[in-house]
Amino acid sequence: MSASALILSKEQKTALDQGFAATFGRAPERYFSAPGRTEIGGNHTDHQRGRVLAAAVNLDVRAAVALNGTNVIRFQSKGFDLMQVDITELEPVAAEINSATALIRGVAARFSQLGCELRGFDAYCETDVLQGSGLSSSAAFEVLLGTIINHLFYGAKASQPLVAQIGQYAENVFFGKPCGLMDEMASAVGNLVTIDFFDKENPIISPVNFDFSSCGHALCIIDTRASHAELTDEYSAIPGEIKKVAEYFGKEVLSQIDEDEFYAAIPQLRPLCGDRAILRAVHFFAENKRVPLQVAALESGDFEGFLELVKESGRSSWVYLQNVTPAGYKEHQDMALALALCERYLGGRGASRVHGGGFAGTVQAFVPFDILESFRSGIDAVLGEGACHVLSIRPQGGVEAFAE
Repeated sequence: MSASALILSKEQKTALDQGFAATFGRAPERYFSAPGRTEIGGNHTDHQRGRVLAAAVNLDVRAAVALNGTNVIRFQSKGFDLMQVDITELEPVAAEINSATALIRGVAARFSQLGCELRGFDAYCETDVLQGSGLSSSAAFEVLLGTIINHLFYGAKASQPLVAQIGQYAENVFFGKPCGLMDEMASAVGNLVTIDFFDKENPIISPVNFDFSSCGHALCIIDTRASHAELTDEYSAIPGEIKKVAEYFGKEVLSQIDEDEFYAAIPQLRPLCGDRAILRAVHFFAENKRVPLQVAALESGDFEGFLELVKESGRSSWVYLQNVTPAGYKEHQDMALALALCERYLGGRGASRVHGGGFAGTVQAFVPFDILESFRSGIDAVLGEGACHVLSIRPQGGVEAFAE
């Protein structure tokens, strides 16, 4: 076992063993884990094959697993109904769109396409990744599934980036959500990394040499307690509108377009695409350039400079990308309220920004240690006890886990 191996706590192992036995009537054989992720830079740049800065966090989805001698994957997530997928039927199922079952079928299908000889297995899963939180519980679930199948049936031949791509395939083709690749990649690879997606088949993944524990700030995720339900159209509209801009230039994504040419073409783009699409493209070009500046600031030890870039990112997402408040919402503006609270309790220090997909979910904040407790209590007083989560960065991505 390597020094970087992931070790389950006694409590985690006991919970998995008991849940597995209660569900399947026997003991598990192996354990697996995949982390949630936090996007630190590059808001909505991944689907345009741009750059991101992301990290795996110390919240994960864990599973106890054993072969079952059938052609069926049986997957039990704590608190949910048992899901079953026949591995002899690996085409998309319309009735499964937007369901976890679709992700199981999609991950299994992609491995099968790669020549993996699948067999049935049982899995019992528990998680502390916040659902709908911007920490990407769905990507962690996909990476967990891919890691299980990779180790059980594929000799662990699939690299962590490939596992991420398999998860994205499942979400795009089977689940029906046109997501980018950042969530899955950050969960699969682990640690703090910057990723350039320009070559979609061979993304460039580079570790970032920075220790967040030494910067004097806590990495906080604020759960707005807002629901992602009914917001699929809002998320889909972002890449959908941007695609119209790219198509004007005969390109697939914005990263293939010269920024100066884009600005010169705005008079022609307005009647074709609409102003919101243009503003979202404005956000992309600025945000894509901001990511390497954030990396450089961290690696040079300029944390104050990094915080200023975080603030710039947040403002760009709110003003240009417009992924803070869903169109037409008046009574419920959860993300905007959370951002206002962060500004209030940070008092001009640290930084905060919309996190992940936006519209609902979470806000990210970098909070000086000396005001962390007052910041947390102020947030929790409005959004509810436990809304502010203090996280750390996890070095491991999707891995097989072991008991103490």
